[in-house]
Amino acid sequence: MGYMKDIWDKSKDGNRYEQRSLLRVAIVAVGLAVIFLFVKKDNIVRWVQGGFTIARQNKEIRANDRKIRELDQKIEALTSNRDSLEKFARENWNFAEHGDDIYLIPDK
Repeated sequence: MGYMKDIWDKSKDGNRYEQRSLLRVAIVAVGLAVIFLFVKKDNIVRWVQGGFTIARQNKEIRANDRKIRELDQKIEALTSNRDSLEKFARENWNFAEHGDDIYLIPDK
């Protein structure tokens, strides 16, 4: 840690003045860059988080589009064919025609 203190002492530069001056400028530039990137309101962290959020939402949109297409196909099948509508009603709502034998098995 003592070396870092000596960087700012210009009397210890000697014949390495240019190297130490460049090092001081680099330290200040990196410090300013860190402050600019992570403290500023529109920083790099929020930008990356926004990218991940957009990617997640696009994935959800694609999944919802698939579900919508599947539901549209089911609606088309149920509205265009009476047999498929009757089968759906029997399987999902326990509908039956007159004279059918019904066996209900309770869920565990």
